[in-house]
Amino acid sequence: MPDSTTRTSFRILIALTVGHLLNDLLQALLPALYPLLKDEFSLSFAQIGLITFTNQLIASFLQPVVGHYTDRRPQPYSLAVGMTLTLVGLLVLAGARRYGLILAAAACVGMGSSIFHPESSRLARLASGGRHGFAQSLFQTGGNFGSSLGPILTLLVVLPRGQYAVAWFAPVALAALVLLAWVGRWHATHHLEDQLRAKSVARPAPITGEVKRTVAVLLTLVFSKNVYLVSLTSYFMFFLMDRFKIPVESAQVYLFLFTGAVAAGTFAGGPIGDRIGRKRVIWVSILGVLPFTLLLPYASLFWTAVLAVVIGLVLASAFSAIVVYAQELMPGRVGFVAGLFFGFAFGIAGVGAALLGKLADWYGIVTVYRVCAFLPAIGLLAVLLPDRPSPQTHTNITKAD
Repeated sequence: MPDSTTRTSFRILIALTVGHLLNDLLQALLPALYPLLKDEFSLSFAQIGLITFTNQLIASFLQPVVGHYTDRRPQPYSLAVGMTLTLVGLLVLAGARRYGLILAAAACVGMGSSIFHPESSRLARLASGGRHGFAQSLFQTGGNFGSSLGPILTLLVVLPRGQYAVAWFAPVALAALVLLAWVGRWHATHHLEDQLRAKSVARPAPITGEVKRTVAVLLTLVFSKNVYLVSLTSYFMFFLMDRFKIPVESAQVYLFLFTGAVAAGTFAGGPIGDRIGRKRVIWVSILGVLPFTLLLPYASLFWTAVLAVVIGLVLASAFSAIVVYAQELMPGRVGFVAGLFFGFAFGIAGVGAALLGKLADWYGIVTVYRVCAFLPAIGLLAVLLPDRPSPQTHTNITKAD
């Protein structure tokens, strides 16, 4: 039977995972609303892309800053502050009657995300008991599962009632706020010990040229992965509706299947990386989807769904392995690394969404997937990653402090 210290740490990890689920569920409402917003406000694909760009660029710039700051000065209740900003963004979105207000709501939700992700990722590692890949995957799976619920809940709750029904999710945000405040209280009680431990550890080693080159390769791989993923999260419903003439309700279900596969793939990546090494997971997960992405633009509806699920499963397994690989590469900079990679992932996805929207306006939505099909070939760059010692496996999650 696990002792109390094991239970304490595991409860925190589960709470962070559930908090990530609720946070990303609320964020997923925005792209799931795109078909409704497009019709309601007569938006072009470029304007749809600009919404994603605004949301994710804000998160991109702020996350490394937040991560760097909380590495040095932990802020126990910052997670609750981030969720408060997300709640405000949702309420603005529910009542927005102008395109400018939609962009403001997207920015507010992006700010909430920028605070949540680096600090919660840092706490997940703190509560991991050494099983860093498992903890990072469990934490990220919560977020991806939440993202997968967004389209289905939008279909069931928002689409039948209209844009104002986004406000019905305010109680979800309040529940997440209470949960994250509880995590903050736990963190606050360990804050002094956190500071004492930080003083007893040597300052982070200087970032060498090799580390910089390796981080550049990792960020390039994140570019490949996230631009392809955003092509699906932002435009997959439009692709299905245009190519196969299915209604928006059916397209929402196919998007749910894809995002559910992303959640499952995310969970698999970390534990597998703990066992066989991060580099192997990174190599297989990005380059391995190339045959499937090349086939997707030409497949039937059934095989499009199958291919999207396979792509989601395989491609999503990379990110947790990339984050943990980078954290091991730069010890002492856990929050900064999480903020850098989450921030870059958000930012490049936002830029990608805007550019792909322009491409869709000019050449049609199917062209987007024919072009993006080649992005996983960038996975060949994984050969440049230095080999690192195999991760040590642990049998128990122990108390983080």
